[in-house]
Amino acid sequence: MAIRLGLGLPQLRQYDLAKDVTDVARAAERTGYDSVWVYERLLVPESPTQGLYGVPGLPWPDWYRGMAHPLVTLTLAAAVTERVRLGTGVVVAPLHGPVQLAKALATLDAASGGRVVAGLGTGWSTDEFAAAGIGPHNRRGGLLEEVIKVCRAVWGQDPVSFEGRTTKIDAAVVGPKPARPIPVLVAAGGDRALGRVVDLGDGWIPVAMDVQGYAAGWRKLQDIAAERGRTRPIERVPRVNALYSATPYDGDDRQPFQGSADQIVADLAAYAEVGVDEVLLDLQTNPRDAQELKDAAAEVYEKVRAAGL
Repeated sequence: MAIRLGLGLPQLRQYDLAKDVTDVARAAERTGYDSVWVYERLLVPESPTQGLYGVPGLPWPDWYRGMAHPLVTLTLAAAVTERVRLGTGVVVAPLHGPVQLAKALATLDAASGGRVVAGLGTGWSTDEFAAAGIGPHNRRGGLLEEVIKVCRAVWGQDPVSFEGRTTKIDAAVVGPKPARPIPVLVAAGGDRALGRVVDLGDGWIPVAMDVQGYAAGWRKLQDIAAERGRTRPIERVPRVNALYSATPYDGDDRQPFQGSADQIVADLAAYAEVGVDEVLLDLQTNPRDAQELKDAAAEVYEKVRAAGL
């Protein structure tokens, strides 16, 4: 069975949000993509308190500046498509009020006819946590767990009641409800985070992992699931941040998913050998405009299908 392919929507500052989001979403659906996706960057500090991903000294990339809000972007795409799933890959759940986030996702799902996929993660930026003022960065794992539990409660039957460490809902009607149960994919790398996938998620959305890391993570996830008695399938949707080029990258230092469409497809094939349900392919960084993004997305899609993936 062919793997499903998702495409990252244009959120970066080289794109015209007034027209490019809807244009790319329509094109992705016409081309054959199974889903469209967004991700989240709240801000870019002028003097970061930490490096990128928390790695000391690693600079934040310039393309993070001016990134569009994920749920607004996804709503634009929902309005002009009929078939593609609408995914957050990922939203930093602890930056949002849990009830507000749950209601927003439910509304979008109801309006789109049941197409939302909620990819949620803890985030890593202390600067973003400080600006959002929702909760402390050192409690981000617990905050994510509570957001997921609040979402399940809000999406369920009325009256909704919930009491957690930071959220309390006395018996209340909270609508609209999703058109169907919204799948929750959890971003995870370490053992504790993988445990959240098993305990709270419908699936796993690893972010920017090489194939060796992905394979090791999948083995560990299966082990944890077996230890905890989980028998339900775990959907696997790795997020791939690709640096597309119209010509092959010839350097010895080429990184996975860097280079031509053929090189990107070869890297996708390595993921497929391990086993995936869907791949979120984000190509938006290198193109100068929406037309280049659409051309790259069409070329990669055609080559993936020609390769029998």
